[in-house]
Amino acid sequence: MPSDIIATDQAMTDQTTADHSSTDDVSDISLDASDESDINENTFDSDGFLKSVTELPGVYRMFDEKAELLYVGKAKNLKKRLSSYFRKTGLHIKTRVLVSKIADIQVTVTSSETEALLLEQNLIKKHRPPYNVLLRDDKSYPYVHLSDHKDYPFFSFKRGKKRGKGQFFGPYPSSGAVKESLAILQKLFKVRQCDDSFYKNRSRPCLQHQIKRCSAPCVGLITPERYMEDVRRTSMFLQGKNNEVIHELAGEMEKAAMELDFERAAELRDQVAALRAVQEQQYVLGEGSDVNADVISVAAQPGGVCISVLYVRSGQVLGNKVYYPKVSLEESESELLATFITQLYLTDDATRELPEEILCSHQLNDLELLNGAFKQLFAKQKIEIKHKVRTQKAKWLELSTKNAEQSLQSLLNNKQNMMQRFRSLQDALQLDEVPLRLECFDISHSSGEATVASCVVFDQNGPAKNEYRSYNIEGITGGDDYAAMNQALTRRFTKLKKGEGKVPDILVIDGGKGQINQAFDVLNELQVTGIDVVGLAKGPERKSGFETIFVNGIDQELDLDANHPGFLLLQHIRDEAHRFAISKHRWRRGKARKRSTLEDIEGVGPKRRKAMITFFGGLQEINNASVDELAKVPGISKALADEIYANLHNV
Repeated sequence: MPSDIIATDQAMTDQTTADHSSTDDVSDISLDASDESDINENTFDSDGFLKSVTELPGVYRMFDEKAELLYVGKAKNLKKRLSSYFRKTGLHIKTRVLVSKIADIQVTVTSSETEALLLEQNLIKKHRPPYNVLLRDDKSYPYVHLSDHKDYPFFSFKRGKKRGKGQFFGPYPSSGAVKESLAILQKLFKVRQCDDSFYKNRSRPCLQHQIKRCSAPCVGLITPERYMEDVRRTSMFLQGKNNEVIHELAGEMEKAAMELDFERAAELRDQVAALRAVQEQQYVLGEGSDVNADVISVAAQPGGVCISVLYVRSGQVLGNKVYYPKVSLEESESELLATFITQLYLTDDATRELPEEILCSHQLNDLELLNGAFKQLFAKQKIEIKHKVRTQKAKWLELSTKNAEQSLQSLLNNKQNMMQRFRSLQDALQLDEVPLRLECFDISHSSGEATVASCVVFDQNGPAKNEYRSYNIEGITGGDDYAAMNQALTRRFTKLKKGEGKVPDILVIDGGKGQINQAFDVLNELQVTGIDVVGLAKGPERKSGFETIFVNGIDQELDLDANHPGFLLLQHIRDEAHRFAISKHRWRRGKARKRSTLEDIEGVGPKRRKAMITFFGGLQEINNASVDELAKVPGISKALADEIYANLHNV
């Protein structure tokens, strides 16, 4: 980065006084924009400011009336980007809250967008503005270290810079992953892990040798040559060369057996078996691969964001680490990933080992910009950012995505968090008591085929999956969502009137006014009372956070902020009902498409179907057969052949 940019940065950052610090992996600062009353009348002269702003690339900093830094951003065109904050319509509520607090904006012009990106990250890391996506990752990564002892080197845990002699393996995502690896090494190879001070003062083997976790080099129970062989194989194992180690040990085992050294052969046999067991337990292993990659996935739902990083070294997954960044402005998954990558890698941290590849779950809009920044900052190392991958890399990306989704779901399902959402929904709907049970209905089909309705249940502990129900919809016009909703609700509440099942406190309908009216028609027809009906209709933009909420009628709309806990609860159960409906629909559609048309013909059982397929060779040939040809099949009479032909040709 040019020195004049750094100098400009230093001069301007003296104005910031807020020190936002945290000991957690993520920022403890979040935007409180739950009410539009937080938006104050802005006195900043935006028109006058924008007249003088350059169209060159650079970085802008927004300050409040106390001269505290609110937000840092970069732009290819400063004038165009800053003008977007002050447009009259289309701003998200969170952005409007930020703009209402602006008292001053200062810009730093750079010679390129790449330099603007690097400067932006330096400012964010230094000052941690409350409206930026913040990543707290001050801890250095741990390694497995092999000492340089002449005869009997040892393996140990190391964190920080790669100082001193010896060999380093890693980095690992956490200290727990390193300790787990060291424990496995003790079982497999019995290489010492004690430090030199303990090693030099032994007169007899320690407990590790007695429990078969060390070969006791401290008292000479193993020769240096054989010990170094164990060290070499341990290093190969840490590099992911498991198959090579197993092949070597198997060959040595056969040699020992040929020499009638059966005790040694049995020892090697057990070692090979243990290695194979460990290999089977590993997450994902790229056979013969030497890939070094960080696999990054993002999962976002109303109320939270999770980013998972899977660490792959020498084709072997070492583990993963998850982050829960606090997002203060509306950003897409692609934008979140780009911001995360810049904060994680565009740093002068000498302890961080950079991968050769970064695999992303979403396409990055600023891919060229990021590649340019990597080339400028890490000229000696080539780092590729990829999105579309195949084979083994696609499996790693799938695993990382599952980790992100599962971790986020666990966070959202937290009981305390769920109780807060239920209470907030009670206040929003002005209920006398906290609701105990929510049921949400949704419809899924493919152009009217295999229509399925889902019923998802939430209680105060979160999703009650053992009470989920699905309804196969029959006897309606394909694609008629209103009729499908009516049928599903009728079947559900008819059983309720018969005394089967529990009464929901709130019935949530995923759909517009038509689906909501169907719910009222069913409840009125069956004389079901005491249930509040809430409908979630997609807004004009059909984006999450912009839904219209109807309460007990299509004429009563509820206005909640996108971050309101009660609104997030409604979105959560709606999304879960949508997911469940789609999964059941796909299962039903797949089953129908795999089902033979012969199964629906009365009188044609498994034996006759098998006889027909054997006789003709396949279903297509059966469809093309005449009545006389069908009658030639053993067990098929002329009358049955007529029936089969009529069913196959709809005559």
